[in-house]
Amino acid sequence: MPVDPSQPSPSMLNVEPLRSTLNELLDHLPNMQHGALIAQALNLIIRMSGDEIDRLDWKILNASLQDMERAFTVFYPYRHVRKIAIFGSARIKPNTEEYQLAKEFAQCVTQQGYMVITGAGGGIMEAGNEGAGAEKSFGLNIQLPFEQGANQFIQGDPKLIPFKYFFTRKVFFLKESDALALFPGGFGTQDEAFECLTLTQTGKSAPVPLVLVDKPGGKYWDDWAEYINRQLLKRGLISADDPSLFTITDDIDVACAAISNFYQVYHSSRYVGSQLVLRLKTELSDAAVEELNDRFKEILVTGRIEKTKPLPQEAKDETYALPRLMMNFNQRDLGKLYQLIAAINMLGNPPPEISAHPERK
Repeated sequence: MPVDPSQPSPSMLNVEPLRSTLNELLDHLPNMQHGALIAQALNLIIRMSGDEIDRLDWKILNASLQDMERAFTVFYPYRHVRKIAIFGSARIKPNTEEYQLAKEFAQCVTQQGYMVITGAGGGIMEAGNEGAGAEKSFGLNIQLPFEQGANQFIQGDPKLIPFKYFFTRKVFFLKESDALALFPGGFGTQDEAFECLTLTQTGKSAPVPLVLVDKPGGKYWDDWAEYINRQLLKRGLISADDPSLFTITDDIDVACAAISNFYQVYHSSRYVGSQLVLRLKTELSDAAVEELNDRFKEILVTGRIEKTKPLPQEAKDETYALPRLMMNFNQRDLGKLYQLIAAINMLGNPPPEISAHPERK
């Protein structure tokens, strides 16, 4: 087999520091909080090392892990603050209505206590970072041959994260965002809109508010919604309740309220086996739960919507103290699930100190 001159020979590799690090890790693994998951990751690397994969495959793996390591490290200190991703065209100029609208939106949500995530580029992304200010901003930057240097409002900030790959960047946009706001844009913005809707509609993403914002009197998202209605809804290609997954508005106050109201009583959700568990900021009355069962029984496979204590599988969950609802959701009617969350927020009555801070999680 010919030797690849760009590949270090075994004799060039200093394995002793690696051996020492691995031995130390293995000694501590049984006592580490996530030891079992770390062991799985190490075993996966070991299995791959015995497979016939190309050098390029290893480079992709390494670069992807480096992308993720940087992002995990930057976001971890802010894990208890809700964040809003802002998407839109990099080509929109600062003197346009759309730019000023995105800037005002970012100012509005950060004044409520949220943080903002943008792609760190120009246009709508720059407006988001300008409105939020560096202290309340993240920038997920990717190097492109045009358009995509980091904007002046996030450049040099420790919360500016460089990504090599679009796919790892997108993972963190969706993983870290508790709401998504989309302004007019091109293919990239449309891609983000449909990606978010696809993940939400299929249940692969936790429910989050999705707000589509245009300038006053603008028709960008209205025309988009007309296409959705005529070509998808009327043909039966999406469910009749799927438009509940998003809100279209040209009013900043409505856009901000759509996000804060989503988290008035509802906190978050997870599956425990086949059961969907909704964590709430305050307990609903028995009458309110009865109303939910009357209105939303068609989304249940079996049983009823019931109050529950934390399940044994949630023992280490940071939301352990929160009241819960549990149901055997059919995992199909996601638009109806959004309507259920809206009903919970209407029926609940959180104390003032809770309702004043929907951004905390």
